[in-house]
Amino acid sequence: MRYAIVTETYPPEINGVALTVQGLEQGLRERGNAVDVVRPRQAGDAANATPDHTLLVRGAGLPRYPGLRFGLPATRLLQRHWEANRPDALYVATEGPLGWSALRAARQLGIPAATGFHTRFDTYMRDYGLPMLAPVALRWMRHFHNSAQATLVPTRELQVLLESEGFDNVVRLARAVDTGQFDPGHRDPVLRALWGVGERGVAAIFVGRIAAEKNLALAVDAFRALQRQRPEARFVWVGDGPAREALQRENPDFIFCGLQRGEALARHFASADLFVFPSHSETFGNVTLEALASGVPTVAFDYGAARECLRDGLHGAAIPRSDQPANDDAAFIAAVARIGSDEAARRRMRPACREAVAALRPTQVASDFDHLLRSLANPGDRHVPIAAL
Repeated sequence: MRYAIVTETYPPEINGVALTVQGLEQGLRERGNAVDVVRPRQAGDAANATPDHTLLVRGAGLPRYPGLRFGLPATRLLQRHWEANRPDALYVATEGPLGWSALRAARQLGIPAATGFHTRFDTYMRDYGLPMLAPVALRWMRHFHNSAQATLVPTRELQVLLESEGFDNVVRLARAVDTGQFDPGHRDPVLRALWGVGERGVAAIFVGRIAAEKNLALAVDAFRALQRQRPEARFVWVGDGPAREALQRENPDFIFCGLQRGEALARHFASADLFVFPSHSETFGNVTLEALASGVPTVAFDYGAARECLRDGLHGAAIPRSDQPANDDAAFIAAVARIGSDEAARRRMRPACREAVAALRPTQVASDFDHLLRSLANPGDRHVPIAAL
């Protein structure tokens, strides 16, 4: 089969969407499919060169996110490209101008398309002080995704939510984690020493975009509560983003490691003792799976990846969300302080964390994704029903 993937973000950009898209692409290729990628040109792309099986389009910088870009409208370019190199089915990963262009071109050419619901833009409106725009963002996303033949989501929880909001043909495509890359065996005493943490010390870690939508103030409050019980504790931050400068200025004792990739990221995860993930706005949260695979007890709110894999008291703490945010935050802070200061509990949880995600295989996700796209390209083939995924 020949597929096309359209995305506004792609490695070496580091974020959950970019890495998820790359994983899906690689999985399709490993199954023998031809895959073309359409994305904005990045700073590292040579001016007169195009990577294999890639169509580069014009892009612009994303406001407030240096290093990230979005694709400019390109409907006619995509029409011409797909008339000459017609894919059997299309996957549109992002809702930016390039994604809209891809859906328009696909509709005009009669190419079936699936979209990926990766970002809760409606929730982001609240995080950035614009709650009145949340319903507008939801309507915009619903119109975008209902223009395709299927919308892919990572959890049953999100599937039910979107269906209740009028999204059509919502299909769950599970996520997985590379347990070969993320492994407790990558724990590194030398790295811990650089953080100022001995073997029996406590290193809390945050991995992700350092931005307002990640609810960073709660992470800071939770760590300070832990620090009151364990003054020698250290808080390690892996990632970058628009809030980093202020956070670093206001918390000079925090350790900022910047963006980490591959083996280095695996070492940072495995060398920590507690993963602190306070976000309310993830559609999934791949980093939760990476922390668990690394054997790191995790404190997160009970939704997304945490709802799927994290069992309260066994792998850390899954904090229920209610209509009383102050109570939810208090429970989160208490869990970080409790688990972070209890070495015996963390030692008991580490193997259980690893076991929680041991069965999540990227090869199965690739197989399900391939079958779903085939079902769009061949709607009469009963061997690949969407509903079975």
